[in-house]
Amino acid sequence: MSTFWSIWIIFMVVVTIAGCTWLLFATRKVEVTKETEDGEAPKTGHVYDGIEEYDNPLPGWWFKMFVGTVIFAIGYLILYPGFGSFPGVLGWTQVGQWQEEVAEAEMKYAPIYAQYSEMPVEELITQPEAMKMSRRLFNNNCSVCHGSDGRGSYGFPNLADSDWLYGGTADQIKTSITHGRKGAMPAWGAVIGEEGVDTVAEYVFKLSGREHDEAKATAGTQTFATYCAACHGADGKGMTMLGAPDLTDGVWLYGGSPSLVRHSIRNGRNGNMPAQADKLKAEKIHLLAAYVYNLSKNQ
Repeated sequence: MSTFWSIWIIFMVVVTIAGCTWLLFATRKVEVTKETEDGEAPKTGHVYDGIEEYDNPLPGWWFKMFVGTVIFAIGYLILYPGFGSFPGVLGWTQVGQWQEEVAEAEMKYAPIYAQYSEMPVEELITQPEAMKMSRRLFNNNCSVCHGSDGRGSYGFPNLADSDWLYGGTADQIKTSITHGRKGAMPAWGAVIGEEGVDTVAEYVFKLSGREHDEAKATAGTQTFATYCAACHGADGKGMTMLGAPDLTDGVWLYGGSPSLVRHSIRNGRNGNMPAQADKLKAEKIHLLAAYVYNLSKNQ
């Protein structure tokens, strides 16, 4: 915090507390118990529904409560940060408290994670308690993209089926979580033209057994072999090493409608799954891999 802002905060705090204290005592009056010389007790001038309000001070308990609030505020600012750059005599910080809680949690749960990390994923999925922990990890770290049920959405893979861009073995899943994945399909619209986009799309429909225009599909065969087969394979079944999807099944990451398939060919696609190694320890990633692996086994 800069010196200017520290002084500004100190000034505002002092003015606020001093102003509240002055207002509290300046309005303190002796309670009215007798009528004035004209026979009327002092009124505030406030009238509501025919009822006039007497000009009496705050009740004693209420006044003392406000005084206590002022005292509490001063004591708080002495003990904790809040008075400019003054750290407080206790030296408390929210970061320090968070680190203490993390250290306490690590001490409590580290042996449990260590125990599960020694189990193979195939064995781990048979442990109910381990799966409960892994589900919480998934909900906290993965569900925002893949959904709470792991079934994904537009542009986010479904983890509860048997279709895997980068492989569905336990080790491959763990690698995906640990290091992340960056999928990139080039845009071919400027290279093959709109007619090429149309014929290649029809050929892709043919590969997946969908309704298609046979003449256009035949015309797109050579274009596919020239520009697409290097990643998707000559048979269109994809390539796990590159994360190139299988075009012969009915699974479409970005939608399988004719317009969306043509959009993918024309404009390309870029997907990015962030690496979790900088956020989660290996033991937690091991549990997450087991949970994802189990999702596909229970499809």
